[in-house]
Amino acid sequence: MKFLQHLKPSALLPALLALAVAAAPVAHGAIAAEGTGTKTSTKASTKNSTKNSTKNSTKNSTKNSTKSGAKAGRHAKAVKQAKKAPKTKAQARAIANAKRNAAATAAAVNYKGERVNFGEWQAVSEFADLMSERHGFEREALRALIGQINFVDSAVQLVKPAPPGKPKNWQAYSALMVEPIRIKAGTAFWNENAETLARAEKAYGVPAEIIVGIVGIETIYGRNTGRFRVLDTLTTLGFAYPETPNKQARMAFFRGELEAALLLARQRGVDPLSLLGSFAGAMGLPQFMPSSVLAWGVDFDLDGVVDLHNSRADVIGSVANFLVQHGWKREQAGPLAYPVDVAPSMAWEKFIGQGLAAKYGQQELREAGVASGQPLPPGMLFGLVDLQNGPEATEYWLGTDNFYAITHYNRSFFYAMSVIELGRAARSNRDN
Repeated sequence: MKFLQHLKPSALLPALLALAVAAAPVAHGAIAAEGTGTKTSTKASTKNSTKNSTKNSTKNSTKNSTKSGAKAGRHAKAVKQAKKAPKTKAQARAIANAKRNAAATAAAVNYKGERVNFGEWQAVSEFADLMSERHGFEREALRALIGQINFVDSAVQLVKPAPPGKPKNWQAYSALMVEPIRIKAGTAFWNENAETLARAEKAYGVPAEIIVGIVGIETIYGRNTGRFRVLDTLTTLGFAYPETPNKQARMAFFRGELEAALLLARQRGVDPLSLLGSFAGAMGLPQFMPSSVLAWGVDFDLDGVVDLHNSRADVIGSVANFLVQHGWKREQAGPLAYPVDVAPSMAWEKFIGQGLAAKYGQQELREAGVASGQPLPPGMLFGLVDLQNGPEATEYWLGTDNFYAITHYNRSFFYAMSVIELGRAARSNRDN
């Protein structure tokens, strides 16, 4: 059988431009990707990426405070100016390469895939039997449906991890994600849905700017929701996942999503083959996986249906509900992350790559050489966030519970910070 020409693992669709820059897989709508932004920093890479940063680190707390305050000011100014062009030639090259790769990939991707007889695959046949026994699907009808499912090699190539060795670059990533098109579209989305966003903020405690940021990063407010048939990609990845160390776990995950997609289609009374989404099976403006739609989707417009493609109210309510169900705390008002400086001693390194949770006290962080230039809320726990900048100095931030709630949507520090910055930029643009 002639399959599609293999794509470069680091090249993605236009909606996923930043993946080529960050060199880290993307997770859609709260699916765990093949590795995360929080755990890719090894001891060696951390030392290398911080070499320039620690050279300029201060030797006393007063200087650290001044430096962090300046960093916070620069950050606010950058957001207000809606992301100027990158400051270095390396960042400009990274962005240009990402755009070229994404454009080439968009031209090469075959969304339809190729017909294979999945019904002859023993594992697929056993899955059909399981669906019949567990959920009462008519066995022959399900087998007939499976006979119409295509193998999508593009999905297989796109879930492969990026090749090692390419440094991540936060500044280049953010320049791609927090840019004029998204900011303008985010402002329009906010203006058109201001009342619903305010209602969601009141109901869930999630600020409008965070919801606006997520929907903008995911699909540019519905412009890029995906053109793959969800059953094609989920079946392909559930039964023909590429050879990776966690292949079996990923196959089990996608089979679970295939099960959820069939249940979702039956619940809605629609043809399962009509469901469209990303190469990983994520759907709608917020790119929820099928299981996420079933578990956390909200009928926020009260019409009896959770519709994440056509109902902006359902999109807004569902995103807010997802964050609350994954640790968002209404009572934690204020910044989601605080810029910090780190000491040359590297004692703080033990806080890097320790999972997606805010679990360290302020005294513990200070004693390890993490210094904030602004007062931190008393009693609040934090995690240490590292934003690598390729050959430039790494940025360090303290992430709150609410910062980490966003990383449960997509397991990447770059993603969470870009959500925050896009939301702030849209708010600033709206206020001016």
